[in-house]
Amino acid sequence: MIRHTLYIALLCVLSLSANGQDTVTVDTTPVKTGFFHRFYRYFADANKEKAEKRFDFSIIGGPHFSSDTKLGLGLVASGLYRIDRHDKTISPSNVAIYGDITTTGFYLLGIRNNSIFPRDRFRLNANMYFFSFPSEFWGIGYEAGRHEDRKTEYKRLEQQVKLELLWRLAPNLYVGPNLMFRNVNAKDFDDISFLNGAPKNVTTFGPGIIISYDSRDFIPNPYKGIYVQLEQQFFPGFLGNDQDFKRTSFDFRYYHKAWKGAIVATQLQGIFNYGDTPWSMVALMGGSYSMRGYYEGRYRDNDLIQAQVELRQKIYNRHGITAWAGAGNVFPDMDKFKWSHTLPTYGIGYRWEFKNRINVRLDYGIGKGVKAFYFNINEAF
Repeated sequence: MIRHTLYIALLCVLSLSANGQDTVTVDTTPVKTGFFHRFYRYFADANKEKAEKRFDFSIIGGPHFSSDTKLGLGLVASGLYRIDRHDKTISPSNVAIYGDITTTGFYLLGIRNNSIFPRDRFRLNANMYFFSFPSEFWGIGYEAGRHEDRKTEYKRLEQQVKLELLWRLAPNLYVGPNLMFRNVNAKDFDDISFLNGAPKNVTTFGPGIIISYDSRDFIPNPYKGIYVQLEQQFFPGFLGNDQDFKRTSFDFRYYHKAWKGAIVATQLQGIFNYGDTPWSMVALMGGSYSMRGYYEGRYRDNDLIQAQVELRQKIYNRHGITAWAGAGNVFPDMDKFKWSHTLPTYGIGYRWEFKNRINVRLDYGIGKGVKAFYFNINEAF
């Protein structure tokens, strides 16, 4: 979707960093205050911890180009804060704001937030966005996505709000309710027959419950720990949903140090829908976070299982590289799961430490007959 972009000019500038020198003399050299000097110092100091700040906020952006969205301008902002500034034993809260606009008419604005309250008694997570995207639709099922040229173009207008409130029951163990709203409005189909008579405008709303175990040392970029989340979502008809269905999903992640400067990250995910699932809510494969290389939604179906392993190696100062491999499978239900429909993914990436343990990432993902570039802030998982 929006992740199929290659951000160019700015990252070349940002790879520079300042090296301080120890001295006992007083430096009386005047500080240069021109725009480019201030610009350089801003990014040179961006990854240094600023304990005196209540809200450590930074912003990055630049031009990009891709075959999907053409020429555009993207903007990503990151902020770290602590609700209890005196407790440094827990991970700081974080917020990311992202936006994009391109010459094809695509635009997006979103915000993602993880707030950790004092003594980690409870957490509030939020993800909100809206976008308009000239998109492509192959239909539902592995066989539909397998044919590159058998697709239709359309405009997808989408808004989503998802909120989670989790209480800590025991060390690293959390439970609580969530609430999800999503509206998808599909317009300007080249071939409306791909929807098989389904409505173009679909709104879903429903509550759920989450059980989560989280021992990660730093949520945006863990060096160690385990994250396991089981989520059950309900979309009943009496809440206004045109189609009555349920969704079960799980997410397992494990992080550990392999050698100096190297982290191995592992993830296993599953999404399973039951009932009359609308086309807008089936599981989607691909994108910037998993199965990188695949157009998000080219392969979609009722259920999805996917896994990936990534090696993250710090090279020098603020620079690092990554390499990953994984696999995924979409299917209508467990009785119709086929191993032969499993798709591979692998790739490499570059990391630049924008802020302390907050990386800007540039990834190149490869799949079965596909490939794509991605730019984002924070790790893929």
